[in-house]
Amino acid sequence: MSWWRGIRCQVAAWQAARADWKADMERFRAAQKAARKDGRTHEHPGPPPTGFALLPWLLMGLGSFSNLFQDKTPNPWIGGLGLLAFNSLYIYVTFRAFDREKREATSTRVALLLMGLLTTSLALGYGGSWLLFFPLLGLAAGATLRGPWLGRTGILLAAFAGTVSGFRDGWDAVNIAYGTFLSSMVTAAILGLSEAVRELRAAREELARRAVEKERLRFSRDLHDLLGHTLSVIVVKSEAARRLAPRDMDAALSQISDIESVGRQALTEIREAVTGYREGSLATELTRARSALSAASVEPVVRQSGTPLTPQTEALLGWVVREAVTNVVRHSDAGRCEITVESSPERARLTVTDDGTGAAAAEPREGIGGTGLKGLTERLAAAGGSLRAGPSPRGGFTVTAELPTEPAELSAVGAATAPRAS
Repeated sequence: MSWWRGIRCQVAAWQAARADWKADMERFRAAQKAARKDGRTHEHPGPPPTGFALLPWLLMGLGSFSNLFQDKTPNPWIGGLGLLAFNSLYIYVTFRAFDREKREATSTRVALLLMGLLTTSLALGYGGSWLLFFPLLGLAAGATLRGPWLGRTGILLAAFAGTVSGFRDGWDAVNIAYGTFLSSMVTAAILGLSEAVRELRAAREELARRAVEKERLRFSRDLHDLLGHTLSVIVVKSEAARRLAPRDMDAALSQISDIESVGRQALTEIREAVTGYREGSLATELTRARSALSAASVEPVVRQSGTPLTPQTEALLGWVVREAVTNVVRHSDAGRCEITVESSPERARLTVTDDGTGAAAAEPREGIGGTGLKGLTERLAAAGGSLRAGPSPRGGFTVTAELPTEPAELSAVGAATAPRAS
């Protein structure tokens, strides 16, 4: 019954290993198919190695197996059970060695310890070809015990194997000790290098995926801010042209000319946003804000004081002006909008205040979906600044942005934030 139980355990271990191997192969084939479908070369180095790569080394035990069948081993039942138990433990340990969590589990370490005790018992009891189980033990130890303690473990294991082999077979112990040390070190080096390559490749793919997500987020923000403001201005000026056409054709034509100019500028800005080289200018945005507010019958009041701003700070504040004025034109029903820019050698402050009634209700909805003021809040936070928006105590709605003016504080985001406005 013990033989049958051992065979069943070994078959179960083989079936589990085969299932893991088939799952890895399926993932590899799926990745290859996806790469061919996308028209690119699949750079994956293949399915990750499994315990099947270490199974051929069990052939080193054929000498002991042959001795059992040739009746050259005393107590063959004990030897047979020992051989079966060793093979089962070897398969269990090596197949778990390719998964970091399983490799470091207590059950794997206990199985490796039992494998060492069994190897020692068989070597002391039989000697000869049974001593070759020590190199197999070293191989399993190298596959499992990777890390800073591997060198000491390999030396101690080799010394122990040499001592036991010397007790049984004299000078042949040198070969056993050398084989044990070599198998543990080489196995650990090869498997460790393979795992490091795969981890580096996975890290590179993750960085590429995050870069794509970041670029998509940048483009969606830019597109929202560009088109939202531009279309709002076009709509307002179109309405003004329609109202003016019956009584003042020259004024209506002026509005239509502005619409053409805004449309051409929008095309240029969208091209820049697509290529990632969108430059912002606070002075340009303030000029456009005056035009948009005037066309919407909102009195613009612009005040600017303090020290000159860096290009990065101007670009970010320009986006805040664009978004805030767009919301005033769309939602506020205001009659007056004040834009104040104050700067000192340390920080810059922008305030956009209107006296309307609609923006206080509409803007919170604008800033929640990942665009609008929420997107601007993230941009300013990345540059060390802040953005606050909410109803004013005296009525209306106020947007306040603060940013550091020192270039050193913005250097980390200068390339990604200022040129791309993100």
